[in-house]
Amino acid sequence: MLFQDRREAGQALARELASFEGSSNLIVLGIPRGGVVVGHEIAKALGAPIDVYITRKIGAPHNPELAIGAVASDGTLIIDQQLVRRLGVEQDYIEEESRRQKDEISRRLSEYRGDRPSPQLAGKIVILVDDGVATGATTLVTIRAIKAQDPSELVLAVPVGPRDSIETLRQEVDKLVCLHAPEIFWAVGAFYNMFDQTSDAEVKALLQIDQEREV
Repeated sequence: MLFQDRREAGQALARELASFEGSSNLIVLGIPRGGVVVGHEIAKALGAPIDVYITRKIGAPHNPELAIGAVASDGTLIIDQQLVRRLGVEQDYIEEESRRQKDEISRRLSEYRGDRPSPQLAGKIVILVDDGVATGATTLVTIRAIKAQDPSELVLAVPVGPRDSIETLRQEVDKLVCLHAPEIFWAVGAFYNMFDQTSDAEVKALLQIDQEREV
């Protein structure tokens, strides 16, 4: 165990990101659900707004926890073709699962944001946050979708992830902050004392708190 919970992890990351405090064009984007809890602590410490950026994993047939790819809210799709070939995954499955995950993205955007428009990221310093990285597939598709919106700087901040995934992702962003990148890695939750599932209600509450702080 490395972190008590997601809030403690966010506070630790915020200390590493202190140089961004007060930047007028800064925004923190949390990957729901757990990344919003971590990101909220960062946004609060840096005096920045927080929003969500939703990306969904495409799981393997009969093993949904194994990511064969991921899809972002703007339609960006990344597939691990080597893994797909090794598992013999059919194209029809990938297309159907991609559609299903896009529907879930739409549901969550409506649930979390309501009528509020998506934030404009062009020219912004974007700090992208999750509660941890495993294969990195979901994070990678998120990074590439955000880069397509032309931020001035893209920072990835995660408490923990396997060393190989972290080094791959480091090549995709302007700056990467990871507090713990072990070579031997089992699961993100193994590095938390408390790693209960974050609810939609908690995500909405954290985003609402941020809106009230801005008013």
